[in-house]
Amino acid sequence: MNFSKFSKISLLVFTFASLSASATKVEFTTSHGNFTVNLHDETTPITVNNFLKYINDDDYNNTVVHRVVPDFVMQAGGFEFTGNLPLTAIPTDSSITNEPVYSNVRGTIAMAKVGGNENSATNQWFVNLSDNSGGGPQLDTANGGFTVFGEIIAGMENIDAIALITTCDTTPDEQVSNFKNIPMPGYTAEQCSDSTFVPGTENFVTIETVTIIDNTVDTASSLNSVKNTLLSTTTPVTPTPSSSGSGSIAWLGLFFTGLIALRRRFS
Repeated sequence: MNFSKFSKISLLVFTFASLSASATKVEFTTSHGNFTVNLHDETTPITVNNFLKYINDDDYNNTVVHRVVPDFVMQAGGFEFTGNLPLTAIPTDSSITNEPVYSNVRGTIAMAKVGGNENSATNQWFVNLSDNSGGGPQLDTANGGFTVFGEIIAGMENIDAIALITTCDTTPDEQVSNFKNIPMPGYTAEQCSDSTFVPGTENFVTIETVTIIDNTVDTASSLNSVKNTLLSTTTPVTPTPSSSGSGSIAWLGLFFTGLIALRRRFS
């Protein structure tokens, strides 16, 4: 083979490989500190590719953390604040196939989905604040298991701080509709109970940008990831489907309604 021709082909192959490489590390810049996630792009490729599409489309920019349950999860990726309540849902792509390879232990990021449909994840994600693999949450088995697709490798302390922000649980239903447990910094109990008071951007935890900072596919090999070993030995619990909200606002499918009631923080 002509060496020059071979070199050109090699260059084209290398270029294509570079362009098609999946991002492994992404940084979340928020109004309350940053955090970095290492994605499992080789072992949960469907989920990671879906997540990266939302990032590349800038869909996660200027969205808000719309639900926090202390010692359980911090959830975001589905809504933005446009000046009025209720929050505005961002556009969603088609739902994806579940990939429950890893365990929902503390410091992992996973996809939310609609109750009763294990293949319903779209854009919403959550960070596990505790080990939610078994016990009451049973996230490794409920609804086919919740797909963990990455791990927090920096900034978990900022996520923990967000989880401590007072939530506006007493906001009237007519103002916020189905949204509860929203962390609202600087929002008082009196404002929460006043249906005429409109919050500002400063009263939300905003995901300002989500940026790819390392597209080296094999960086996840350095992680000591915990595999989900419960699905093969435990019959998944099927939660009751919910019609509340849009897309996957059912987040964890209201399977955890009792848990939320026990853990809910009051303003």
